[in-house]
Amino acid sequence: MFGQSSLGSTSTNPMHDFEVVTPPKDSVSALEFSPATVQQNFLIAGSWDSSVRCWEVEQTGKTVPKSMKTMGGPVLDVCWSDDGTKVFTASEKQANIWDLASDQQMQVAAHEAAVKTCHWIKSSNYTCLMTGSWDKTLKFWDARSPNPMLAINLPERCYCADVDYPMAVVGTAGRGLIIYSLESSPTEFKRQESPLKYQLRTISIFRDKKKAPTGYALGSIGGCVGIQYVNPLNPKDNFTFQCHRSSGSAGFQDIYAVNDIAFHPVHGTLVTVGSDGNFSFWDKDARTRLKFSKTMDQSITKCSFNANGQIFAYAVGYDWSKGHEYFNPTKKPQIFLRSCYEDLKPFST
Repeated sequence: MFGQSSLGSTSTNPMHDFEVVTPPKDSVSALEFSPATVQQNFLIAGSWDSSVRCWEVEQTGKTVPKSMKTMGGPVLDVCWSDDGTKVFTASEKQANIWDLASDQQMQVAAHEAAVKTCHWIKSSNYTCLMTGSWDKTLKFWDARSPNPMLAINLPERCYCADVDYPMAVVGTAGRGLIIYSLESSPTEFKRQESPLKYQLRTISIFRDKKKAPTGYALGSIGGCVGIQYVNPLNPKDNFTFQCHRSSGSAGFQDIYAVNDIAFHPVHGTLVTVGSDGNFSFWDKDARTRLKFSKTMDQSITKCSFNANGQIFAYAVGYDWSKGHEYFNPTKKPQIFLRSCYEDLKPFST
């Protein structure tokens, strides 16, 4: 089994987590483990260096580079097909499909501005790729056709999104939130304003104990997370909490962006990663923090759990949150893996 004792350690990581070999040359902008339909663990990373890389993660914790593709510009998002045979990538004004078996890729989506998000949707009625763009549109694509199945105009640029069938949530510039029902065909269900005061950075859908998607977590540049239920039984079920903040000078707080949020596939607890170089594990139901990491020497930009919740992957690199004057070219991007199953168990257990 993949365990902490088998991970080994690296001198550059204060948590002594296992380092992924041959990482991208620039900061990681997307990180996703293969779905449960795949027996092995594969990890995909998209980067600002315009590359998409794939590794196999062995049971010992060793990572084996499998393949790499170079896109026409920075890769802003990646996602897997439901059967784990293909990867979709969002780069520049298009999205591509990468067939891992043949190692071939082709364009499957197009926008008039950068494509910020891509998500694969599989239902009993249809399968398609959902892309959200800075051109203020949300489009749904059949990979076999050059034209979208459906195009939806958004009130503003798409900044973040998540899909967990039958629900999709899209966050836009101007702190906008739109929830879509994906049954039969994508239709708008609810539109609202973010409870967070500052620009949205990430969205992650969570499920209830019956494994149905019931709400979502939001992260902003203001060091806050919002927990929102689609149909709350009590208005107090929705709440926000501060994270990725530290004591600054003269009694003020240093505030850092929440770069990514992911929910544990078994326990339903969550992780947040931030510009402060920390990750934290949380139990939203108990409203408590389960674990706080040691501080990395750069921001944590993205994270992902593998399908059975045993492995936590996180990417370390500069996210430009402090401006160009803090960029240090000698500090290279890194991706780390840690055994996480026990650390993410709910507080009540």
